[in-house]
Amino acid sequence: MAGRPWWAANELLAFLLEVVALGCLFWWGFTLADALALQVLLGSAPLAAAVVLWTLFAAPRARFRPPLAGVLAVKALVLGGGALALYGVGHPAAALVLGVAVVANTALAETFRRRPTAA
Repeated sequence: MAGRPWWAANELLAFLLEVVALGCLFWWGFTLADALALQVLLGSAPLAAAVVLWTLFAAPRARFRPPLAGVLAVKALVLGGGALALYGVGHPAAALVLGVAVVANTALAETFRRRPTAA
């Protein structure tokens, strides 16, 4: 990482975007009910589904390694779902910023991944 500061910064941003998306999914589910127990259940369900999908298919040490299109589809579902969840709780501008950040971050990650490392 020491020789590739932009790559490292983009990877840190990717992690932060993932955490934010997961938080937004919980927040959205939490707002769907009035009773606290139901709020926690409805908040936890999309969060758990996203974590399982991410862990199985999109994490750096994923259990299964689908082709790039599959990984990108899972990332779009989870990270895009986070942006849509943010929109769903009434923050359209923040949802747009999150969506743009996710697309830019993913595009940079793919660019860095395909570029040969400097010797």
